[in-house]
Amino acid sequence: MSAIRGARERARAEITAAIKEEAARQLGAHGPAGLSLRAVARELGMASSALYRYFPSRDDLLTALIIDAYNAIGADAEEALAALDARLPAARPVDRWVTVCRAARDWAVGHPYEYALIYGSPVPGYSAPADTVGPASRVGLTLVSVARDAHAAGLLGEPAGRPLAGPVRADAGRLAAELAPELPIRAIAALIAAWAQVFGIVSFEVFGQFNQVVEARDEFFDQAAAALAEQVGLRTGADAADGPIPLTAAAGTPGGVLPAE
Repeated sequence: MSAIRGARERARAEITAAIKEEAARQLGAHGPAGLSLRAVARELGMASSALYRYFPSRDDLLTALIIDAYNAIGADAEEALAALDARLPAARPVDRWVTVCRAARDWAVGHPYEYALIYGSPVPGYSAPADTVGPASRVGLTLVSVARDAHAAGLLGEPAGRPLAGPVRADAGRLAAELAPELPIRAIAALIAAWAQVFGIVSFEVFGQFNQVVEARDEFFDQAAAALAEQVGLRTGADAADGPIPLTAAAGTPGGVLPAE
């Protein structure tokens, strides 16, 4: 019985993967709003009723694709940081930060349709369920971990900017209690702002706003991400005395070095 059950599970996994692959192809051709279970079933040679046993509705399929996309970009960010730490255990906080940002950006550039699904325009009639929250948090939590490690090492300074307004302080205090109680509230507010700005820069590149504006995009992104690290309070001066640290680039992209400041 276990062998039969295992074969069924493998078959289900293969069909599920095929459905997602075809759905992803349709995303590129028609966008999320044009995704159709009937069209997916037709392209796979399946009866619509058979496909509904895997994904009861379009929203269920969209949710699966969204979770996969968030997990993919999150995994790339986490793995890039782990690889840098293994190669350079004493890497500067700014270089760790840029490594995470670059991994997220490289995934987005390499997967524009999947990126558009999670960071593009909302899909009419679709409301993301709570299942997407954890996967969606992975890149942000990796950036928070960089700040937490820097704080523990005495390498997190005062964030740039004006004092927090009352409502902003309240939001930041709530998030600090949930994410990193040991971090100053101003650092949490700066982290949220920087996280949003990172993906704003990425979206400008993926969606074409940099066309005929920014040509040296690798270098521009690293420069901008490093500036955001400084905005958060990650020190880039005294702790850079040993010189620049080479960053590990994703496959197919040039490596880079952040200069000591």
